[in-house]
Parts: sequence; structure tokens; C-alpha cells
Amino acid sequence: LKERRKKRFEANDPFALREAGRRHFGDGDYERAYEYFTKAADLGDVAAQFILSLMYRGGLEGVEKNEKMELYHSEEAAIGGDPIARCSLGCKEGENGRYYRAVKHFIIAAKLGHDGSIQNLKELYKCGYVSKEDFASALRGHQAAVDATKSPQREEADKLVPTS
Repeated sequence: LKERRKKRFEANDPFALREAGRRHFGDGDYERAYEYFTKAADLGDVAAQFILSLMYRGGLEGVEKNEKMELYHSEEAAIGGDPIARCSLGCKEGENGRYYRAVKHFIIAAKLGHDGSIQNLKELYKCGYVSKEDFASALRGHQAAVDATKSPQREEADKLVPTS
């Protein structure tokens, strides 16, 4: 396993670089983690983009708090298909009073299967920011995304993994 990981790392595999970043982050080596996340993001890793946005949001050691960089990496992750990043952008728009833009982000995230976005849309529907048709469409899209992830293999694996 270590040898395979080393080969992927040396081949600049974005996943391997992101995982190296996670290990360093977990060890408290934020500067090294930042380097690996940046390299993975530069190679197109969407999850690394979102992690960088969180690092810029929190201003962790080795990374100065920077709203512009946080937004940039969130947008890149959202464009790349990360539903949590998309939902995060929706929350940011809502905080700034741009509810109709927030709704658009939440609809996209919901159609990617993000449960929290459905809840956000439900609240915005109650306030009149989401039409009945848009909410219904988001629900259908969400269900389709959830159904697409179902398989006999996943259901069997779920049985093997204990839930807390």
C-alpha cells in the first residue's frame, strides 16, 4: 500500500497529493498541508479547492485569512461539481441578502444530492424566495442524484460498516 501511494504521489496524482495534505493537516503541519492542497488544486482536484477555501476562511496557521481567496477556491470547487462548496456559496449569498442568487446555488447543490441544500430551499420556499415549481424540480433532481448512488454493492457495504 505504501509503495502504491508513493508511486501515485511521485506521479503528481492529485488525489494522492490531497491525501498527503490531509495527513499533514491532521498532524498540525498546516504549511506543508497548504502546499499539497495547492498542488492538488492546481492539478484539478475539486476537493482540494474546497479545502483551500476553508483554510482561507479560517486563517489557519501558515495561511492568512483572505476572503477573496476563500471565494475564489469555493467558486472553483463549485464549478468543478462539489455540492458542499456550492451550498457554501449559497449561504454566502444569503448572508449578503442576495437570496435569489442563493436559491440558484442551493438548487444546483440539491440536484447534486446535497441534503442541506434541500433544507435551505425549504426555508427559502417558506419565505417566498423559491417558487413551487423550482422547489419541486430541486426535489426531483435531488432524489435522482440519491438514487444514482444506490447499488447492491453499496447497500451490502453499508451493512458491514457499523453506524454510530
